[in-house]
Amino acid sequence: MPANSNADHAGVTPLTLGLREDGFAFVQAADMHALLAAHGRLEDWTDFVASWNELPIDNYLAAVGRQRRRRHAVYCAPSRGPITRAPHQAHFQTLNYNTLQGDIERWFEPVDAAIAEGPTLSTVLGFARDFFAPLSPQVAAWHVEVHQFRIEPSATQAGEPTPEGVHRDGVDYVLVLLVDRKNIRSGTTTIHTHDGREVGSFTLTEALDAALVDDARVFHGVTAVTPVDTDAPAHRDVLVVTFRALTA
Repeated sequence: MPANSNADHAGVTPLTLGLREDGFAFVQAADMHALLAAHGRLEDWTDFVASWNELPIDNYLAAVGRQRRRRHAVYCAPSRGPITRAPHQAHFQTLNYNTLQGDIERWFEPVDAAIAEGPTLSTVLGFARDFFAPLSPQVAAWHVEVHQFRIEPSATQAGEPTPEGVHRDGVDYVLVLLVDRKNIRSGTTTIHTHDGREVGSFTLTEALDAALVDDARVFHGVTAVTPVDTDAPAHRDVLVVTFRALTA
């Protein structure tokens, strides 16, 4: 799947400098839309959002009652040139980074091909690659993982976007993009230093609100979500994209 831009058009921007200085950045929806529109096309956005309605239950969650749905895909992203989808594979984190589900090969259903190869996801991946590249100019290629998440709280059970608590993902960089939010309260992202000190917080409330995180420098977590109307369906839909440098 070719990206819609390449690193030749990227550079060090105020947003890049902010991430470099603080280890994280919150981007509001209007600004994120402008960044993505400058990188590519979003004409399948409606179908992209609707694909979250087809996510299967995440059966790996250790605690009963935590309702999370998920799909997964892997890509190879050279620092320049086309980004290509890799063969479907397991998602793996060590216990050092995920004390709840570490050291387990977790196989999730793949992201649907029409979404995985569509213009919206291609644009998101191209933007993220070109944004993170100036922060690590020595990296020739990236291992990229894409996760579609839906958290579904109920009247009797809060939904936990990060059931493992405040954590790192064990990668280099992370992009979290809000896709949809319906009938929920809370879901505040908190950013922490290695010694646990909170250095930032924000809530993704509008579609395309985004968080950009330097995973090596800071920890992050998201507070539990609860329904506003306990008699109506509720969900929090996000796209999470992680970048890890490939080594020879």
